[in-house]
Amino acid sequence: MIYRILTIPLVLLLAAACLTCGNFSSHKDPFTLYLYVSSDPATLNPVTSTEAVASAVFKYVFEGMLERNYDTLELEPRLASRWEMEPGGLVYRFYLKKGILWHDGREFTADDVIYSFQRIKDPKVDCGPLKVYYLDVSRAVKLGKYAVEFHCTKPYFLRLEFLGGIPIVPKHIYDNGEDFNSHSANRKPVGTGPFVFEKWETGKRLFLKRNDHYWGKKPDIRRVIYKIISEENVALQMLKKGELDVMTLREIQWVRQTNSERFNRNFYKLKYYVPYYNYIGWNADKSWFRDRKVRRALTHLVNRRAILDKLLFGLGEIVTGTFYIFSKNYSSDIKPWPYDPERARELLKEAGWRDTDGDGILDKNGEKFSFTFTVPSGRKYLERLATILKEDFSKAGIDMKINRYEWAVFVKKLHDRDFEAVALGWALGYSGDPYQLWHSREIKKGSNFCGFRNAEADRLIEQARVEFNEKRRRSLYHRFNRILHEEQPYTFMFCTPALVVVSKRFDNVKVHLMGLNHLEWKVRGEK
Repeated sequence: MIYRILTIPLVLLLAAACLTCGNFSSHKDPFTLYLYVSSDPATLNPVTSTEAVASAVFKYVFEGMLERNYDTLELEPRLASRWEMEPGGLVYRFYLKKGILWHDGREFTADDVIYSFQRIKDPKVDCGPLKVYYLDVSRAVKLGKYAVEFHCTKPYFLRLEFLGGIPIVPKHIYDNGEDFNSHSANRKPVGTGPFVFEKWETGKRLFLKRNDHYWGKKPDIRRVIYKIISEENVALQMLKKGELDVMTLREIQWVRQTNSERFNRNFYKLKYYVPYYNYIGWNADKSWFRDRKVRRALTHLVNRRAILDKLLFGLGEIVTGTFYIFSKNYSSDIKPWPYDPERARELLKEAGWRDTDGDGILDKNGEKFSFTFTVPSGRKYLERLATILKEDFSKAGIDMKINRYEWAVFVKKLHDRDFEAVALGWALGYSGDPYQLWHSREIKKGSNFCGFRNAEADRLIEQARVEFNEKRRRSLYHRFNRILHEEQPYTFMFCTPALVVVSKRFDNVKVHLMGLNHLEWKVRGEK
């Protein structure tokens, strides 16, 4: 699993996992679900997409050769029936199940796996965040119609996960001369999964129907309609009216707006953690943020405990690094930098920032400390966070402006590095490899949006990738965590719990280690 871009709070991540919706009393067809997502995906190509909102669709349309068990997290067969790894970890073979069909009726074969791998390796294909997991995979060889072999130049402790989970698209559709990045199939995907894409009404709805020719166990749900709703309060009102079956709530909605007897009679309320954190990112390629003393000073100016208590009702944990807070790779011995405006002013002075003209704004070499904080529009938490930061920074002589952009424009600015400071979150994998987010090679086209450069960090990341001993790898990551803590490329904010409500018109609703899986849900009282 690659790291995927999230807004905060945890709206898009849960959209990827479980956002479904329906109606208690007015369903003409009780087997139709309405899914809520907060924005249109930029693309429905699983090779080039980096958004969690798109994975809400991928999860049910596309499949990999392997998948993780929801309870054990162990890798299990999906499109492959079995796999082999040669001693040394440089050669992997996957044997595909026979008779699996793409949604248009063509058979899935090794040619599709090899074609998809070649697109990932193609320098013309815009999938920088994904490429990093296949850097040392030199070639894919067809061993037969239903077998493929991958050759690697060096071992990698997550190799099986990423070879087995390679996003696979149909060669016969994509290999027609169209540009892969802008292919017409990116808006009407064809997969092998339990749901078939029907249509996409931009800004309104996206439709899936059950794949009645699915090779595996068919879900109870026969049709899915994703509603695209950018305003969370509107979504909550729809939920209360019975027009949505599932919603990830904001903290204020969880604490104050969903506790009535009627609400609890109609919905399950489920609270659980998944791998995720949010942050404020400082673009180190901008003059204000090149000095780590400045970045640390900014962290000292962010009153994280007060923000957590005031805006998020204390629901969450302050984090200090890039790994999932409940994983062994996370350094629990590293304590968050405290809220300390006096220390912040000292660090800014040490970095050469002073108010030389008495206008109340710090300056250095003729440049004012005046920057723009970029956020996606329509996110209440981010709006309030930005307002708090603007006020607190101004007390330290820093002028912060706020720019709000619609999601698609916001993501483009992120990828173009056209921002100064930003607030976002990352949906994390369960294994953890920080290369995609933090290696210096990922600054230009990868997910190292904030331009973090550190030679020792690069070395530790590279060394950990080929270290199969978990204890030694963990030691490398703990040293890496210490570097991030000292450098503060992000002000690491919070890991917040998923706050999910599910309509009680469903049975078999379970919280697994990986969260919710609506494919196993049953419509209550229906046969």
